[in-house]
Amino acid sequence: MTHTNYEKCLEEMFGLHRFGIKLGLDVIRHILDNLQNPHNRFSCIHIAGTNGKGSIASGLASILQGSGYKVGLYTSPHLIKFNERITINNIQVSDKEIVESYQAVKTIPKTDREPTFFEYTTAMALYLFARSDVDWAIIETGMGGRLDATNVLSPEISIISNISMEHRFYLGNTIAEITGEKGGIIKHNTPVVTGVTQKSAIDVLKQISTDKSAPLYRLGEHFKVRRSKNNCFSYSGIEHQWKNMKTGLPGSHQVDNASLILAACEVLQQKGLPIELSQIKKSLETYSWPGRLEIIPASPDNIPGSIPEIIIDGAHNLMAARKLANFLKQEYSLKYSTLVIGILDDKPFESILQSLLPNFNRVILTEPDIDRSLAPEKMMPFTQSIVSDTVIVKDVAAAVTHAIETAPPDSAICIAGSLYVVGEAKQALKNIGVSDSTEKNI
Repeated sequence: MTHTNYEKCLEEMFGLHRFGIKLGLDVIRHILDNLQNPHNRFSCIHIAGTNGKGSIASGLASILQGSGYKVGLYTSPHLIKFNERITINNIQVSDKEIVESYQAVKTIPKTDREPTFFEYTTAMALYLFARSDVDWAIIETGMGGRLDATNVLSPEISIISNISMEHRFYLGNTIAEITGEKGGIIKHNTPVVTGVTQKSAIDVLKQISTDKSAPLYRLGEHFKVRRSKNNCFSYSGIEHQWKNMKTGLPGSHQVDNASLILAACEVLQQKGLPIELSQIKKSLETYSWPGRLEIIPASPDNIPGSIPEIIIDGAHNLMAARKLANFLKQEYSLKYSTLVIGILDDKPFESILQSLLPNFNRVILTEPDIDRSLAPEKMMPFTQSIVSDTVIVKDVAAAVTHAIETAPPDSAICIAGSLYVVGEAKQALKNIGVSDSTEKNI
């Protein structure tokens, strides 16, 4: 296998985007049948929801790995390299494994339509997890749940983080309709852990769970959290009371995500898994999730080419943007003076901007290299009506460089609006010498 094989493989895979999004399970089932159903060879946890899926998945993977299990983790999208989507014991699979798994899927006879990019990647992940003999796989849905390619799984636990309006063309125009789609991952007699708060969403999940005889554990009813000082919290759970808990991820919303992780751990304990509280606490305090409230500290002023403090957060939908805005108000006031932002064309950009812009006194509008990106020119009039000092720098790398070179003394930069922007920004920072070793989650 050469580097060229890997690049060719990725080029072919990304070319599948031209087939668009096709929800349904027939094609993925056909593929997996021909791969001898690799998803039946390990235990798994299936996670859906609007926000927090990756944080919850990564936290659970860390806890299970720390408890002695071999753990696969499948998430999307990647930030810099495709291999980020598929990890085993927190190590990205190799380029060689990507090529081998792609070829295994590619050689399967086609049905009446070409598999989509996400169907390919899902099959590849499940194939590699089985081949590596993982004990557990933590699987994040792509879109929705009921017809998502990952919904071929028979999980030990289903988790639905939260619900907000998104992907309405595919999932529905109301919270109840969207919840019905995401609730489609609930399986018969399989425990469900959720953080949904809207009455209509709760009602839908209760009905689905009742119909499928699935025990439902809900944040605020069956388990609760109480925040305290020093970023600690107490967890009052299904069976346990755990005090002085702490998550390594910043933002008050991560406490809610942590509570879902802890509730899932309780369910796993009920199933007989020997997961110790000491390991849960250790993993919860130390795990990270790149591109989500990720802080790059400022370099000392006496170093040539010093950079200001940079915060990177996907904030890829309205709920996430509001959480980022709350974090900035609570922790940083108006310190974050420069916002570099690019948004996809299926997002409510005016509402996202309205949430974020009051925290900044200058804005750089940019555009990630993806066909679904929103033209900065479309955002310009609304942005300038709130922050007059707004410019357009279409290339993300150029926008990041411009932000750093023109940043006022003792200021900071926030990069947000899309995980695709975050990925390009992180690569740009590496290219100018800001390495991963300087990055940290606070």
